[in-house]
Amino acid sequence: MQTAAAYIRVSTEDQTEYSPDSQRSKLKEYAAAHDLLLPEPFIYLDEGISGRSAEKRPAFLQMIGTAKQKPRPFDLILVWKFSRFARSRQDSILYKSMLRKECGIDVVSITEQLSGDPTSILVEALLEAMDEYYSINLSQEVRRGMNEKFSRGGVVSVPPFGYRMGSGRFEPDPVQSPFVRWIFQDFLNGASFRQIAAQLNAWNVRTARGNLFESRSVKYILTNPVYLGKQRRSLEGRQGPVRIVDGAHIPLVDLCTYEQVQERIAAGKNKLQIHSPSVSSPFMLYGLVRCSFCGSTLTSAEKGRSLQCPRYAKGLCPVSHHVRLDKLTPVVLSQIEADLKPALPTVLLQNNPPCPGKDPISLLLEREERRLARIRAAYEAEIDSLEEYQTKKAACSTRIQKLREEAQNTAGQQATLPSACPLTPDMLFFLLRSDWMSEQAKNECLRALLSHITFYRRKNAFQIHYNI
Repeated sequence: MQTAAAYIRVSTEDQTEYSPDSQRSKLKEYAAAHDLLLPEPFIYLDEGISGRSAEKRPAFLQMIGTAKQKPRPFDLILVWKFSRFARSRQDSILYKSMLRKECGIDVVSITEQLSGDPTSILVEALLEAMDEYYSINLSQEVRRGMNEKFSRGGVVSVPPFGYRMGSGRFEPDPVQSPFVRWIFQDFLNGASFRQIAAQLNAWNVRTARGNLFESRSVKYILTNPVYLGKQRRSLEGRQGPVRIVDGAHIPLVDLCTYEQVQERIAAGKNKLQIHSPSVSSPFMLYGLVRCSFCGSTLTSAEKGRSLQCPRYAKGLCPVSHHVRLDKLTPVVLSQIEADLKPALPTVLLQNNPPCPGKDPISLLLEREERRLARIRAAYEAEIDSLEEYQTKKAACSTRIQKLREEAQNTAGQQATLPSACPLTPDMLFFLLRSDWMSEQAKNECLRALLSHITFYRRKNAFQIHYNI
């Protein structure tokens, strides 16, 4: 008796399709009629999700991951229609081919039966093409209808902060709308995005989605013409030009206030363009110092001359943890030496980076690996979004892979270095204070000794947490 899995998907764009319960019932009836075992754990459901992208369907990805297990947990996948499996021909071909070739698992539509002859390949391809056409055409029709409604001043989005949904239009929220007026006025009084966000969070005010305020969410409110009684929308997708029309809702700020706010924001942008952005080149304490209030890892600021809590810059942490590296580094190093030097045995520094004579490929590879670590740290510190992190990581990983392949091709052409250099405690701390060892190598040495360093800005003190 073969074991089957079932995949059920119901999207918001299809109003007439079977409900999840109906699909589940039909799939179970099919399995019973064809002597198939359909365990409950192998029934996967994505509800309210479009089938145009597999990456946004968690149950689908879970099913694919389970199918790759050895031995295979089920022999085939049942769907109500092939359109439930995927509405993108690219995804459909990719996952069906992978399941058949690597896992020996077929995808079966219980309402679109295919014969075993070669013509079934053409029929299945035609069904996939029709499903994709339907999805794209429906999306275009929905967008066209929404654009037409928007052009007439109709509501085509959820209410922003300060408003609630009324009868066909936004209406001021009695709780949130006063805070909108306060945000505009406080900004004109000289407050920064971060200061406004911190004050709103201190008052336990949350965004329209129920999240904490950040600098960017305050800036979004200050630059949103919806508070002037307008509506804005990109008629050609996110990358298209933005169109602004008159709305039917009551403005929360007057035109004069709004224009003054835009002038101050523009002036701030011009100031920022004069100064180059902060750099995040490797330094000895990189990734080791943490904020005593929120626990975030301090990141470089002022062109790498100092550290600051990244959440403070966004208004999510109320306490500044600014500290200059040239003042913090020597006192931390002196304390580590005082704590560990008397009892620290001779250590072994593997693949000592400061040793001269390294080939250019190895140096480039080390630089890319450091860059990858900085990318990961920026994401963990909530500086970069998940999408930005994935894009940067993919590009950096590609460069690392190419350098590794090039290093393998040139193996043996460069002189090899000793794999390890024994260091006494005196020599270790001498190198940590000298220019002979790179900042990256110093950081690696400290990471072997330390877990992290907690910095208390208000007390102007730090606490070292050791690994040993």
